[in-house]
Amino acid sequence: MKYFVLITITLILYMGTAMTENAHDHSFKSINEEDIIKLSDYKGKTIVVVNTASLCGFTYQYDGLQDLYNTYSDRGLVIIGVPSNDFGNQESGDNAQVKEFCESTFNITFPLTEKNIVKGKNAHPFFQWSKKELGFIGGVPRWNFHKIIIDKNGNALAGFTALTKPSSRKFINEIEKALSL
Repeated sequence: MKYFVLITITLILYMGTAMTENAHDHSFKSINEEDIIKLSDYKGKTIVVVNTASLCGFTYQYDGLQDLYNTYSDRGLVIIGVPSNDFGNQESGDNAQVKEFCESTFNITFPLTEKNIVKGKNAHPFFQWSKKELGFIGGVPRWNFHKIIIDKNGNALAGFTALTKPSSRKFINEIEKALSL
């Protein structure tokens, strides 16, 4: 009987540990539709995941995101753009068109995923997870260019709406804090 109790307790502890989820458990298909972007490949780095759209009033934020990537990538910052057509049909092109637009208009060099659903019950699993971690305000994009900061261990730190520019002191302070942890 005591062995049964010990095995049961061990199994419960193992199951609890195995079911702990973080950002590193997620991946996206790359915009080239072939490669997989595994967030686990970025363990030890600070990640900003941002849902994007080419025809949005906030599309100018690509410049600021690229500037951040250029400035902080040597210190371990990774930015991952997630194109989405969830808001106002503002990303209606296919993946090849989105890639071409980002590279030719904004010289984007950070990783881009294929187009994804970022809200609702059919949202990509990463965004379902971020909702659980950061709640409705921080973890759920309510428009394009919602930015989610992930620490080096895969924990969700903060979410910023489209109204927060990549050049915002508050946003940069949060990134610098995460990079220094």
